[in-house]
Amino acid sequence: MAKYDKLLSHILRGTSDANIPFEDFRHLLRRLGFEERIRGNHHIFTKDGVEEILNLQPKGRQAKPYQVKQVREVIVKYRLAGGDDEK
Repeated sequence: MAKYDKLLSHILRGTSDANIPFEDFRHLLRRLGFEERIRGNHHIFTKDGVEEILNLQPKGRQAKPYQVKQVREVIVKYRLAGGDDEK
């Protein structure tokens, strides 16, 4: 559990969006309640109450930086991080 709390904190800080492992990124979204559907290398995440559909693809083993930013904006907008989710 601490691993994903640390990853969530890292994403919310936004200091190194290019260094987020894609597999950990996927697992974090599922822990936040998103459902995942896979089409080829597209990982599509949806969640009840969240208007945005997140369509993510890996860049090697890492998440794409602009997609990390999109996810951060959704987490902050919908207050999915729990307590202190503001930057």
